Amino acid sequence: MREIPSHSTRLAQSHFRTLRLPSPFQPRIEALARTEDWYDWAGYKAPNSLWDSELEYFAIRSQAALFDISPMVKYRIEGPDAEACLNRITLRDVAKLKPGRVHYTAWCDDEGHVLDDGTLFRLGEQNFRLCCQERHLPWLLDSACGFDVRIEEETEAIAGLALQGPTSFAVLREAGFAGVEHLKVFDLADFLHQNGTVTICRTGFTGDLGYELFVETKLALSLWDRLWQAGEHRGLRAIGYQALNRARIEAGLIVANADFSTAGHALRADRVRMPDEIGLGFMVDAEKGHFNGRTAIIKARQNKTMHHVLVGLEIEGNIPAEHAIVYHRKKREVGLVSAAIWSPMAKRNIAIAGLSRPFGDTITDDLWVEIYAMRELKYERLMKRAKIVPRPFIKLDRRAANPPADF
Repeated sequence: MREIPSHSTRLAQSHFRTLRLPSPFQPRIEALARTEDWYDWAGYKAPNSLWDSELEYFAIRSQAALFDISPMVKYRIEGPDAEACLNRITLRDVAKLKPGRVHYTAWCDDEGHVLDDGTLFRLGEQNFRLCCQERHLPWLLDSACGFDVRIEEETEAIAGLALQGPTSFAVLREAGFAGVEHLKVFDLADFLHQNGTVTICRTGFTGDLGYELFVETKLALSLWDRLWQAGEHRGLRAIGYQALNRARIEAGLIVANADFSTAGHALRADRVRMPDEIGLGFMVDAEKGHFNGRTAIIKARQNKTMHHVLVGLEIEGNIPAEHAIVYHRKKREVGLVSAAIWSPMAKRNIAIAGLSRPFGDTITDDLWVEIYAMRELKYERLMKRAKIVPRPFIKLDRRAANPPADF
């Protein structure tokens, strides 16, 4: 007699066969997918592109683009000591973050090496949401020992969408989110949606006018449909990561474990980075009291023992130099390009690179990148001159305009 599998066994088998988790928006995204170009984002099935990555990029810069950020790791941190606990963990002074505001922050291990960066949303006096790239729940719980605070992951419970581009405000207004015009950059507020609420923040990863929306998973599809209908005459398009990545490089923004190795992932001692070594030194608030890594960071600053620097590069020619080696005087290897594109907005060949000090710090001239370009089925080695330039590579006035432009 054949044994009938138990309910728990069937669930386990189903989970085993699910190679990637579906996003709450998966039915809508898969209906729009033409390229079938997917990648793994924190265990979720996410699109690299949906129809054409270049046109998806131009949707960000000329109309409005919708990007699913549900796989982004999200933590709810609340309780009487939530502010004190987060001040102990993160680099910036959380006491200065008022309810209804967001700030970009990072956190380190005891040696001052960056574990991750992310956005901290203050939803109320004792209520926060922390969004980031990597999972940190055991570390966060250990760090919260002694504080009256509750920490739980809410990645699966909360769906997220990034609505970015010059017509993004017009889409929200058309969708009936009255009062969204009052949101300034890094503001957040709750708005009614069906029988619940959606949290809308004027934040994003594109350096453009844009918003991020967070809602309970059960309301995800209805939120997508509300925005999609409102964006019908505003050029709203769904996009994948390749398009978003182009925009974030132009904005000079960095990605953990792409532009730098986090302390939890680095396998070699020389791969870890302090905040000052990846352009996050502005976050360090040494006056707020003790926080993870403070002693090590201050000591490294005093002794000038930081060995790396992250810089923006402009490279001659129009061939992107992604993962190219950076040389000084064409001889000495001094760093590596982590992200590079030909920028349609800046009309420049741009890159983000990590260099070994003093190169990129006190020595900034006579830098070259080694590019291998395919020419008629043969790779040619090209040495192209590079110069250090400020980030972001582009600045768009509409990003911070108040009120935002209503196209």
